[in-house]
Amino acid sequence: MSASIRFLGGVRTVTGSSHLVSTDRSEVLLDAGLFQGHRDASYQVNTTLQYNPRTVDALIISHAHIDHCGNLPTLIKRGLRCKIYATSATKDLCRLMLEDSGKIQEEDVRYVNKINRRLGLLPRKPLYTMKEASKAVKMIPPVSYHQKLSVTSDISAQLFDAGHILGSAAVVMDIRVDKRNIRLGYAVDLGRKGLPMLNDPARLKNLDYLIIESTYGGRLHAPIEEAKTKLQDAINRTIARHGKIMIPSFTLERTQEVVYFLNQLLKEKAIPSVPVYVDSPLATDITDAFQCHMDYMDKETCQAIKSGNSPFEFLNLKFIRDQRESKALNDDHRPMIIIAGSGMCESGRILHHLKNNIEDSRNMVLVVGYMAEDTLGRRIVERAPFVRIFGVEHQLNAEVVIINAFSGHADRNELLDFVQECLPLKKIFLVHGDYSQSQALFEALIQKGLNVYLPAKDEEVLLD
Repeated sequence: MSASIRFLGGVRTVTGSSHLVSTDRSEVLLDAGLFQGHRDASYQVNTTLQYNPRTVDALIISHAHIDHCGNLPTLIKRGLRCKIYATSATKDLCRLMLEDSGKIQEEDVRYVNKINRRLGLLPRKPLYTMKEASKAVKMIPPVSYHQKLSVTSDISAQLFDAGHILGSAAVVMDIRVDKRNIRLGYAVDLGRKGLPMLNDPARLKNLDYLIIESTYGGRLHAPIEEAKTKLQDAINRTIARHGKIMIPSFTLERTQEVVYFLNQLLKEKAIPSVPVYVDSPLATDITDAFQCHMDYMDKETCQAIKSGNSPFEFLNLKFIRDQRESKALNDDHRPMIIIAGSGMCESGRILHHLKNNIEDSRNMVLVVGYMAEDTLGRRIVERAPFVRIFGVEHQLNAEVVIINAFSGHADRNELLDFVQECLPLKKIFLVHGDYSQSQALFEALIQKGLNVYLPAKDEEVLLD
């Protein structure tokens, strides 16, 4: 008998995480991430599967970010009928994220098909619809951290707190091969120590093999406390000149983290009492889900919510669902803070706020998350003199401030420390990182005398 890992996606890149663990008797999928890129390339990658979903015996979803769960409805459409394991928080967040993904795809296809009809081209179909996304999540029976799961006849698993986002999990699999037991750890994505609201990542013990992310494999983060100080300075500077602070933010975790710090700063009277708007229906729903799953948060946050001092409820804060209320903010010239999606400025309500405010030098674009190449967000980060929004060039006069300390991913030193606590290991597999970052972590681990491997997409590696 033998066991192997096939690295289906999320290798040498930070999107589309999915890995297939196989034995002579079983197939278990780790994550079903959506590959995110240009429309045609994305559709091609996400629908061209290098395995048969009908033969998969179990799927474990580590967390609710779209690059880890976003292709689940596609797999179900292709015949996936196995048990799907995730924490209860991940299940609820997956429903919100996947339904939103389905809705965006439907809207995108409607727009494209209008153009295609004029050009006499064939109509397109979405990868999946909002209804198909909702149906997919119903197939997930929630499980708890540390619960022992017999996922197949020869593979068992346990989920541990990954400290990355609410409900995120690192996975330990025990694979029985002949009379041997192979113990495989999966830590993709991995959080940082000391993040607000979340517990520190659990340590995985007695492993033979480890699959670990490398998103920041060559970089160091500033302490999370620095994020609060820089946030305070940026807000005070902008309000002093009567400007608006626009914060493009990922709806899941980053928005809640920024709100958490704003609440603290307002309580401490460290910033003026100005309106704070979370302009996103999805972020509003996700924040509600956070309060429903407070048992996944650290003791301090859990106690605050129970005592009526929720960090997501304060006088200055307003969550906006209605589109008319969102548009009305552009006619309101008071100093204010606007948090809106998307995090990379490629879609969503942040585009309208940027269009209306980016040319005013009193205003600020406050960047609190990663901006991928070829996105509007990256062009703003690079301070291009002009940026294109909705097809129109706008002069970038607003101040741009970048706070990297908000990252929810472990940095180089935190990844090295995590690996050190997992030793001894037969082999370490590096995934979920741009090639330069994966290579930097690879070299650091090699210098420590460890057996480390950087797999290629669709490569299969035997476990001995």
